[in-house]
Amino acid sequence: MTIQTTNLIIPERKPRRYLADDFQVGNWETLQPYFDGLKTRDIPNVAELEKWMQDRSELESVLSEDLGWRYIRMTCDTQNEETTKAFQYFVSEIEPKIAPYDHELNLKLMHSPYVAGLDKEKYKIYMRGVERALEIFREENIPLQTEISTKQQQYAAITGGMTVTLDGEEMTLQRASDRLKRTDRAVREEAWRTIQERRFQDREKLDNLFDELLQLRNGVAQNADFANFRDYMFAALGRFDYTPQDCFDFHQSIQETIVPLLNKIDEARQEKLGLDELRPWDLDVDPSGRKPLEPFKTGEELLEKTVQVFYSLDTFLGDCLATMREMGHLDLESRKGKAPGGYNYPLDEIGVPFIFMNATSSLRDVITMLHEGGHAVHSFLTREMSLNAFKHPPSEVAELASMSMELISMDYWDTFFEDEDELRRAKRTHLESVLETFPWVATVDKFQHWIYKHPAQTQEERHQEWVRIFDTFNHKLVNWSGLEQYKPYIWQKQLHIYEVPFYYIEYAMAQLGAIAVWKNYKENPAEGLAAYKRALSLGYTVSIGEVYQAAGIKFDFSTAYIRSLADFVQAEMEKI
Repeated sequence: MTIQTTNLIIPERKPRRYLADDFQVGNWETLQPYFDGLKTRDIPNVAELEKWMQDRSELESVLSEDLGWRYIRMTCDTQNEETTKAFQYFVSEIEPKIAPYDHELNLKLMHSPYVAGLDKEKYKIYMRGVERALEIFREENIPLQTEISTKQQQYAAITGGMTVTLDGEEMTLQRASDRLKRTDRAVREEAWRTIQERRFQDREKLDNLFDELLQLRNGVAQNADFANFRDYMFAALGRFDYTPQDCFDFHQSIQETIVPLLNKIDEARQEKLGLDELRPWDLDVDPSGRKPLEPFKTGEELLEKTVQVFYSLDTFLGDCLATMREMGHLDLESRKGKAPGGYNYPLDEIGVPFIFMNATSSLRDVITMLHEGGHAVHSFLTREMSLNAFKHPPSEVAELASMSMELISMDYWDTFFEDEDELRRAKRTHLESVLETFPWVATVDKFQHWIYKHPAQTQEERHQEWVRIFDTFNHKLVNWSGLEQYKPYIWQKQLHIYEVPFYYIEYAMAQLGAIAVWKNYKENPAEGLAAYKRALSLGYTVSIGEVYQAAGIKFDFSTAYIRSLADFVQAEMEKI
């Protein structure tokens, strides 16, 4: 069976060369022979070594996709015990048994007398990653990683079950937050307080869960001979291209260049709203007092319009989303019991990813759909790569794909906003949010550096440090009087801190890159788009800097570079 769209034909699954075509992941007993086969295989020459690598890659793809579907089904309905058990089974019964084999297979590869005969340019990045994995592997960390995965899942269960009741209607926090865009200030305040109070109810549960994660993660770092979990994660994430000090310098650059700019935007907002002071519920409403933007009404309409935008940009981009639509690889609307957030999950064997999100009817939902659609395009552009590892670049590259799509698609947003005034408002609102990305990312990243450098922290010390960092970067004009009890817990809404530690600074780095991609696109749309696709097609076969270079931009987060790109965004906002 094939799915055919305008130009793109995607087979359901490529023919397997190592695993049986009808093989399905059931239990470890069915999997172990394939791992044993790789472990014991005789490799007599370079060609057979490459075939062995490809067979291993096929096995990794099958396992990755199976885990992917388990995760997708669980997050689509966190209250479903069967899907939760299926995910937990993989994490607790299969993954721990794979880890020692992965280590042994890495050793087998690096100790092969034929490894020197491999194409050094082709496998340079891959081999670098294998060497790093060997350096940090410790068998005693396997049960700890399993326990960490299980506890991380508890975060989605806790937050996915949060609902509030407004005007007699029970709704998710995502849907309730749409009221923060209402022109009636009393409605906004009620919604904000209700949302915060609901999160506040679970503050101790989430604090205690994080204490457990902190202890486990610190144990993993100590076992692997690292001074702290921060240093361990820099190694585990393959951060070869920058250091913790670079992150601190980046935080400082954001504080010097972006924060003053956003303070001026807040001053203008306060003046336009005619308020004596800004409160937390005044930050999402249109400052001119217009009703909230409503670019779509249903998830199906959101998808249809996004497909149109992608086709307007490029036939291939449109084909990517159209294929996903025909294959049912999307779950877009917010509902009770669904995990929070949004993601594009690569499905490595079939090569067609899955998009998950919690759409209501807002501009933010449009941005999320465009963002995840950018990730999806990245999956399509790398699906033919010979090794699974080549398809998974680091987040500094992955987020470049998604954030650039938000910006280069703006020329076609009339699909969502037929009214010229609404179109201009949507663009300006998004560009303000692009700038707001930087201080929020700096806040979360700096907080995580502190957390893991101080593993003996008390909950109160953690709350105090969060407030200190938050106040350094965010909305200095906003008055929090009478609301102080909520501020120490704002970090608990950021799922990355619980589920994917240290995966956040990449958003700011990639946001810089995305602005530069957009600048190139504005100057020459055809070449700008071609460079974007060319860079993403490299996957992870070259360094981050080389990917950025292929896109015609720099991997640079110096103060001067940030200021130049911020000036460009400001100039574009003035044109709208």
